[in-house]
Amino acid sequence: MDEQATDILAQLARLRADDAPTHGGRVLSYVYDSGLAELDELARAAAASVQSVNGLDPTAFPSVARMEADVIDFAVGLTHGHRRDTPVAGLVTSGGTESCLLAAKSARDRWHARGGEGTPVIVAPVTVHAAFHKAAHYFGLELDLIPVDDGGVVAVGDIVTRLTPQTALVVVSAPCYPFAVLDPISAIAAAAAERGIACHVDACIGGWVLPFWEDGENPLPPWDFRVDGVSSISLDAHKYGYAPKGASVLLFADPDAKRAAAFATTQWPGYPVVNPTMLGSRSAMSLAAAWAVIAYLDRNGFGELTARCRQATRVLQDCVAGIDGLRVVGRPVGPLFAVTADSAVPEDHRVDPHIWADRVRELGWVLQPQPGLGQTSGVVLPRTTHLTVTPVTADDLDDLTAALRSAADDVRGTPPVDLTELLSAIPELAVDDVLDTADAQRILGTLGLDSGSGPGSALPDQLAPVMALLDVIPPRRAEALLTELLARLNER
Repeated sequence: MDEQATDILAQLARLRADDAPTHGGRVLSYVYDSGLAELDELARAAAASVQSVNGLDPTAFPSVARMEADVIDFAVGLTHGHRRDTPVAGLVTSGGTESCLLAAKSARDRWHARGGEGTPVIVAPVTVHAAFHKAAHYFGLELDLIPVDDGGVVAVGDIVTRLTPQTALVVVSAPCYPFAVLDPISAIAAAAAERGIACHVDACIGGWVLPFWEDGENPLPPWDFRVDGVSSISLDAHKYGYAPKGASVLLFADPDAKRAAAFATTQWPGYPVVNPTMLGSRSAMSLAAAWAVIAYLDRNGFGELTARCRQATRVLQDCVAGIDGLRVVGRPVGPLFAVTADSAVPEDHRVDPHIWADRVRELGWVLQPQPGLGQTSGVVLPRTTHLTVTPVTADDLDDLTAALRSAADDVRGTPPVDLTELLSAIPELAVDDVLDTADAQRILGTLGLDSGSGPGSALPDQLAPVMALLDVIPPRRAEALLTELLARLNER
C-alpha cells in the first residue's frame, strides 16, 4: 500500500474515532458481535472477493444466485419450511426494512389481483416494527394498529375483530423489538387464513436465534412455517446471523407471492429490468459475507452462540430484577428485553429508565432509550430502556451488571424530566403539524439542540430530556424536529 492510501485509511480511522464500539459488547443495540475474530475476518475476506460483482444480473454473475440459494435454503431450514408440501421460496434483501417493505408490497399486489378495491389495510399490534409504518407510507396502505396491554401482549380477539375484506396483510412479531414479546402467532395466523388474508411473521431479530433458544424447560410456541396460515417470514442475517450489514432473508410459503414482490418492465429502450428486490444495482458483498458465515458456523455454531446469548440474558434479567426501582417489562423471549421504572415501589425508590440509561452510558455502556406511547385503548406503554444481548456480552457480565447497579444507585429517586415549563415557553411544540426547515432549526435552537450542521456537529450527550420531549409533543411535530436534527449532521 502506497503512502497516499495509508494516509487515507488513517483519515478514515480519525473519522471513526467518535463511533460507538462495534466489538467488545459495550453497545447493547445496533451491533451483533459474535466475539469470534476469525468470523469477522472470514466475512471481510468473502465480501472483498465479490467487491466488483453487481447483483443486478445473476445471468452475468451466476455466483449471486448460487449464494442466494444457499442462504435462503439455510433460512428455510431454520423456519421449518422444508416440512411443507409446497416449496418455500425466498429473497435475500439489504435488511429487515426492505424485507418488510417487500412483504407488504407483495400482499398489496395480490390483494388487488384478487379484486380488492379501495385502500388495502395492514393490521398489526402497535408493537410492530416501524418498517411497516414506512411500508404503509410508501405503498399507499392504511396501517391499523391494535393496542396491547402494558406488557406488550395483544389480544387475539382484538386483532380478529379488525379483519375485514379491506385487510391485505396481518403482521405479527417473533418477537417484537420494543419488549421482546412473542405474539400469539398460531391463533392470529389461523384467523387470517380463514379469511384468505396473508399473515407475515416479522422475525427479523428472532429468526436466526429462536430456533436454538429452547432448552427443554420453557418450549416456545411455534412461530414459523409449522404454523398453518403463516404466508411469509422475514429474518435478518445481519443480526443474529452475525453477517455484516445489510443482509436479510424474506421467505414466502407461496412462490407466487415471491413473484408479486418483484418489479419488472420492458417498456423502455434499455435492457429488460427485472428486480426481485427494491434495489437495481446491488452489492454482493453482504450476501457473500452472510454465505461464508453460515458455511462456517452451520447449525452447531449458531446453537453455541445462542447458548451464550441465553446465559447472558438470564444474568442481566436477574440483575435488573434485583435492582430496587426497576423491572423487566412483560415476559420477553430471546436475547433482548426492556426495562422500566417499577411503579410498585415508592417514588423515591423508582429509577427512571432514561436517566438510568444516560448514567450507564457515562460508565461506558450504551443502552437504547425508548419513549412511552399512549394508545387508543387508554393503556399507556411505559418509557423504557432496551437491551440487545449478544454472545460477547457474556464475556464481561461482572462489569456490566456492576454498572447497571451502580447507575441505578446514583439516580434512584430522581424524578423524570419535567417539560411543563418548556411547553409553556414554546407553544409551537404543541402543534401537531409539519415544519419547514427554517422553523425546525429555530425551534431546535430554542431547545438547545441545534449544535450546528456538518461533521463538527453532535447529538446531545444526555438523551433523557430528548426522550421526555417525545413523550409530550405531538407525533408529527416530533418527527419533523428529529428529521431536521439528523438531516443537519451530514450537511455542510
